[in-house]
Amino acid sequence: MIRVEQLIKHFGSIKAVDGISFEVADHEKLILLGTSGCGKTTTLKMINRLIEPTSGNVFIDGKNIHDESPEILRRGMGYVLQNNGLFPHYTVAENIAIVPQLLKWDSKRIEKRIAELMEKLHLSKDQLKVYPNELSGGQQQRVGLARALVADPPVLLMDEPFGALDNVTRSKIHAEFKALDELKRKTIIMVTHDVQEAFELGERICLMDKGKIVQIGTQAELLYKPTNHFVESFLKEQRMQL
Repeated sequence: MIRVEQLIKHFGSIKAVDGISFEVADHEKLILLGTSGCGKTTTLKMINRLIEPTSGNVFIDGKNIHDESPEILRRGMGYVLQNNGLFPHYTVAENIAIVPQLLKWDSKRIEKRIAELMEKLHLSKDQLKVYPNELSGGQQQRVGLARALVADPPVLLMDEPFGALDNVTRSKIHAEFKALDELKRKTIIMVTHDVQEAFELGERICLMDKGKIVQIGTQAELLYKPTNHFVESFLKEQRMQL
C-alpha cells in the first residue's frame, strides 16, 4: 500500500533522513520508533507532503504522491497529531466535519458518519456542541482520531498520537485503539519514541537512528535477532517487560 524509495531530506547541512526505503502492506500497522531527532517525524511528514523530500519517491497504492497536489493527497489520508491539532474556535462537530465538507458531502451524510464515530470512540452526542478546551486530554485525542477517520481514508498517519496523555488515559486509549474495527481496515504508520507503545500497537517496527533505518521487523525479530548493538541497547532497559 505504501512504498518509500531512497527518501532523503536535508535541512541545510543536516541529513535528517538519509536514504531510507521500506514498504507497508495493505492494512498493516508499521511503527516508526526512535529517539528524538532520528528522522521519524520528518519521514512521516514526507509521506503526506507536509515536508517535501530532497530526493526519493513515495508511492501510495502504486501512485507516486508527487503526481497529484498536496491538498488532494491529504484529503485521502488521515493525520493524527500529538497535541490533537484541533481548531480551538471550532466546536467538536465542526472540527470533525472539515474533510467531508471539503469533499462536498451533504449534511445528512456528514451527521450520520459523525454520530457513528462518536459512538465508536466513546464520546457522547452532547460533546458535539462544545469546544476542544472543554474536553479532557483523552477526549480531545478521540476527537482528533474521529476527524482523521471521518472520510474513511485507506491510510492513517499518526505522529506521537498519545504522547501528551497521562499513563492511565493512554493505556485505556491503547486498548480502544486495538479494538476499534475502523482501524483494522486501514494501513497505518505511527511515530513514537515509546518502546512499550510500539510493541503493543504495531505489527512491525522500523527502528531509526540518525536518519537511517537500523532494523525493520516484528517485535520478536528486534528482541531475539537484533542486527547490531544499537538495537540491543535500545531495548535493553525494558527487555523483561517486552
